[in-house]
Amino acid sequence: MEIGFIVLLVVMVSLIFLMIASLWIVFAKAGQPGWTSIVPILNLYIMLKIAGKPGWWLILCIIPIVNVIVNVVMIAGLAENFGKGIGFTLGLLFLPMIFFPVLAFGDAVYVG
Repeated sequence: MEIGFIVLLVVMVSLIFLMIASLWIVFAKAGQPGWTSIVPILNLYIMLKIAGKPGWWLILCIIPIVNVIVNVVMIAGLAENFGKGIGFTLGLLFLPMIFFPVLAFGDAVYVG
């Protein structure tokens, strides 16, 4: 194997573990079980609940184009419920590998 591939693989696996740990802690800060962050559909349902949105919005997530809007509104609700503003919302949308760890490991408190 080429050394560049191995380095890329290590970086990718590290980022995956960082995101899993970040989501786990964000869920725990919101009073939800952390393990639900790694269960595929359940994590979306719990994320909607943390964002203060109704659970039936999960159905909207299977409709093309609508799912993008639901995701943006969900992330905005998540940031708002952690006391963050529009700038942090944009960070969560466009740079989640940076802003979810900041939300998890920083001093943000769930106020939802």
